[in-house]
Amino acid sequence: MEKRKAGMPAYLRRQQKIAVLFLLPNLLGFLIFILYPVFRAFAISLTNWDGFSTRDFIGIKNYTSLFLDESFLISLKNTMWYTVITVPFSVIFGILMALLMNVRLPGIKIFRTIYFLPQVTSMIAIGLVWSMVLANYGPVNQILMALGVANPPKWISSSTWALISVEIVTIWRSMGYNAIILLAGLQGISTELYEAAKLDGANSVQSFWYLTLPMISPTIFFCLVTQMISSFKVFDVIMAMTQGGPGRSTNVLAYYIYNRSFVDYRFGYASAAAFVLFFIILIMTAVQFVGQKKWVDQ
Repeated sequence: MEKRKAGMPAYLRRQQKIAVLFLLPNLLGFLIFILYPVFRAFAISLTNWDGFSTRDFIGIKNYTSLFLDESFLISLKNTMWYTVITVPFSVIFGILMALLMNVRLPGIKIFRTIYFLPQVTSMIAIGLVWSMVLANYGPVNQILMALGVANPPKWISSSTWALISVEIVTIWRSMGYNAIILLAGLQGISTELYEAAKLDGANSVQSFWYLTLPMISPTIFFCLVTQMISSFKVFDVIMAMTQGGPGRSTNVLAYYIYNRSFVDYRFGYASAAAFVLFFIILIMTAVQFVGQKKWVDQ
């Protein structure tokens, strides 16, 4: 290594030093604000710290207690169900929107901007607006009653419909982001490939299924992974729309962790729940990376 450095031109050594200087602030930020808190939180998860008293080491008791906690199991089930619904539908609708936005029409750039606007809008603001829209006597139910629906759903005030309502809002917000990412993938496909497929007798459906989807499969995979991670960490829309209710019907893992820490002051227990969430995301992401070898074109 030293020999290689000695034989390295002076300008390359200068570039290495400059690169290290540029990387150093980000590396220090990562070590101080991410890596250190992670190890600190793991240490706290092995104690019964309440934020005020001394920390008594209790080993893995917090972790074993979690899986005997009915509220934790309900929040885990709600998170899984939320993820199962929002991830595929937001990506599917994102693909459809990307196909529409890929058409060359006058003013299409304006529509692309409009579709993406929910993504750059605060989720708290979106949640509050949708709470009013989906209220018992809000615009949605007013329209349904005008169409003859005598007893429209109570949406966010019903334990049956509350989680579905949150899922609808999440899909509506996320599909614009996925559409923009997928649009970039679509525009990277050469038109010559479509022309060749047309000469071979492929119709529009066949071109989409056998050409478009395989070509954008890496982009679809990216959207699936990022959407899945985001779904497991969902908090803001729950806080804005339902606060985990009615009952515990929309209580998800991130909101459960928030309640255990900043409401009950059980920081050790909440840290254990956070690490369980971390390992769930890690396992699910690893499964996706293993599975993508079978359907993603490299």
